[in-house]
Amino acid sequence: MSYHFEDFALDGERRELRRGNELVPVEPQVFDLLQFLIRNRERVVSKDDLVDAVWQGRIVSDATLASRVNAARNALRDSGEEQRLVRTILRRGFRFVGTVREEGGAQTTAPAPVQQAKPDLGIPARPSIAVLPFANLSGDAEQDYFADGMVEDIITGLSRIRWLFVIARNSSFTYKGRAVNVKQVGQELGVRYVLEGGVRKVGNRVRITGQLIDAEDGSHLWAERYDRELTDVFALQDEITVSVVAAIEPNLRRAEIERVKRTRPDSLDAYDLLLRALPDVYTFMPRGAARGLPLLDRALAIESSYALAHGFAAWAHQTLFIRGGLLPEHRDKAARHAHAAIEHGPGDAMAMALAGFTIGMVEHDRKLADAAFATALSLSASCAFVYAFGCVSVAYGGDAARAIDWGEQAIRLSPLDAMNCVPHGIVGFGNFLSGRHEQAVAAGRRAVEMTPGFSMLHGWLAAPLARLGRLDEARASAARLLALDPHFTIGRWSAAVGLAPEIAGEVTDAMRLAGLPE
Repeated sequence: MSYHFEDFALDGERRELRRGNELVPVEPQVFDLLQFLIRNRERVVSKDDLVDAVWQGRIVSDATLASRVNAARNALRDSGEEQRLVRTILRRGFRFVGTVREEGGAQTTAPAPVQQAKPDLGIPARPSIAVLPFANLSGDAEQDYFADGMVEDIITGLSRIRWLFVIARNSSFTYKGRAVNVKQVGQELGVRYVLEGGVRKVGNRVRITGQLIDAEDGSHLWAERYDRELTDVFALQDEITVSVVAAIEPNLRRAEIERVKRTRPDSLDAYDLLLRALPDVYTFMPRGAARGLPLLDRALAIESSYALAHGFAAWAHQTLFIRGGLLPEHRDKAARHAHAAIEHGPGDAMAMALAGFTIGMVEHDRKLADAAFATALSLSASCAFVYAFGCVSVAYGGDAARAIDWGEQAIRLSPLDAMNCVPHGIVGFGNFLSGRHEQAVAAGRRAVEMTPGFSMLHGWLAAPLARLGRLDEARASAARLLALDPHFTIGRWSAAVGLAPEIAGEVTDAMRLAGLPE
């Protein structure tokens, strides 16, 4: 059966939506939702009807449903304001209100989507939570970064509560754009609670909805809607954090929640610039760092005391120094931004972690670096970011046992994190330093598989391969490092990162055996 309305045609057999001769791309669930609404256009379709038809009765949040309805409207060049074809009936559901002409044909039913299996993780003894990406309900894909930034700040706020186990942002965001079963999310991430919601930004106002769900039984523990002027966005983020924590721990005092708030920039412009810089800085490589730095510089020109922007600028300059030519200019700028992050961000765990990492890498001041990591962990014991960056500095300082422990902590706190190439790599490097070369190779391979474009991962893998006598594999890893970083030499790298004397000899000998230039 095919359905024709306005200049659109929806073909159920071919599972295609066309506008004239143009094929309109739609996700499978959006197609199913639209087809169900059209088939049942003579009545109001409830949320439960849609969930049963499209998601086969699985638990689906209001935010997920709203995002799919919004996507269907976008495909039809409709909107939540106009509601020309898909109309919301207040407190009842939805109805397709366009004039439809049907043409006969075989009708098929879309198969249920197949989800990739992930291992179940045990639930920690202390309260645990994952904050899923908030649905962007603005009808403007350009506003995705705003919704994502809102969620990241909520995660950061919750992570500063020492008794709360919080899954890191990068693992939570693997569910972005997907209909989720909260019970499955709880099993996959090993958490008891899931927070999800939506953000609608119109002009200078923002509406945020959120709901807290018990992932074990699917029950809703808390839900709220916030309408604010955009100038109040950071106070709003604090208010949401307060409400979520109060729902998890009813006896928690407001004074404790106030203590965990972090300092945010006064200017939303600086905040936007930081969010836009992060994808480039997270590449770990000089080209990305060079792209992200101008945005961070603009953020700091607006607000010179923005600690987190100083932290990411420090990391970016460190990347340019270590893997971009060892220019003293980048080393000096990395150190300057790191110290500024410490000065302006004593209450910001991420800023302190970035500062500690950079100081350890370019100034080789392990004592000050450790102090910065300790401060970060006192603020946020569940912040995977701290462990992921800290384990590198700790490993290069020669403390293999602590490096492995911190790397494993980072992986457990954020099991689906794309940044886990770093802790996996350091777990491998730490095992190499400890003489456990088989374990080192296993961890090193996981790291390389995750991010093959990060040059140093290949060096961390080449060393244990060489010690195992697997020289062909070791030399292949060394060749990949040199292809990504043609100027690499063992001596320049070792001096640049301040490799501790007690490990420098073993690392140098193994890397030389792998074929890396000395």
